[in-house]
Amino acid sequence: MRDWIEPLGLVTGPAVSNSGLPLQGGPLRFLLARRSGVVMPAEAVPEPWRGRLTTRPPDFAGLPDPGRPLVMGIVNVTPDSFSGDGLAADQARAIAQGEAMREAGADILDIGGESTRPGAEPVPPEEEMRRILPVIRALALIAPVSVDTRNAATMAAALVAGARIVNDVTALRHDPEALRVVAEAAAPVILMHMPTTDPRSMQAHTGYRDAALEVAGFLADRVEALEAAGIPRVRIAVDPGIGFGKTLAGNLALVDRLPLLAGIGCPILLGASRKGFLGRIAGVPEAGRRLAPSLAVALAGAGRGAAILRVHDVAETVQALRVWQASLSGDMPPAGR
Repeated sequence: MRDWIEPLGLVTGPAVSNSGLPLQGGPLRFLLARRSGVVMPAEAVPEPWRGRLTTRPPDFAGLPDPGRPLVMGIVNVTPDSFSGDGLAADQARAIAQGEAMREAGADILDIGGESTRPGAEPVPPEEEMRRILPVIRALALIAPVSVDTRNAATMAAALVAGARIVNDVTALRHDPEALRVVAEAAAPVILMHMPTTDPRSMQAHTGYRDAALEVAGFLADRVEALEAAGIPRVRIAVDPGIGFGKTLAGNLALVDRLPLLAGIGCPILLGASRKGFLGRIAGVPEAGRRLAPSLAVALAGAGRGAAILRVHDVAETVQALRVWQASLSGDMPPAGR
């Protein structure tokens, strides 16, 4: 297992502005750090770790920093989304949903045509493209668009259609051509942890000794593989893959220890909206009724260094983040996205 230094004791606010070290150059500061089970003051973190943990990554996909996590709105052009919001192949409804999300404050619209819920059957790239390309063409005119796909042919077609970002739940492992497509397009990419490359088998692989450390190590390895293929770290974001081959305890550990991923030096995406573990904790079996627990985990992620939040409920998340942002500074956040 890799050597890691894990930020601990996160704080924020004017009273602690000179305490500890800044986490990825943001408003959060960490007072302590842990290495091989030993806790040290943050000021004792050695180089190069200090630089990795405190340096702010470049703006992902060229999107300006709004002083809060970017909000990525989910547009599922699928008939079998776990969250109950799948729009099948109804492109008009998907476009309308994306327009409403953008109006509500979404910074990115994430468009997918294949469900990756546990046990989901794969969708051929031809059908995936039929579902999403008209939606991407329309929504790319009003917002930065990411394409949620495992398939290289879909990635290539989506980028031509106007998508700016590739979001792959398999971290570019499912399709041998995916690395080439992303490298040649010079596209920003989001790498997610999933223990397999197939949603039908991922829940059979949840036996981690330390879920947070193993996920961090996997993502660090994938970032290095992409760099070797000609995709620079400045174009990469990382996602721990909440709900993808994880137990309830594993999901909670990943949220709690999200700052661990700061050592990779990439923006961190958290996608926990409406997930099943939230329903189990809150006692809400229906995914579409998990707004309150989704907001709770979004704010927990924001308070642990998430740079991007992938959510179903954009308007409510933006409102919650504005209050969170104001609570950090004591001032009204600037208007707009």
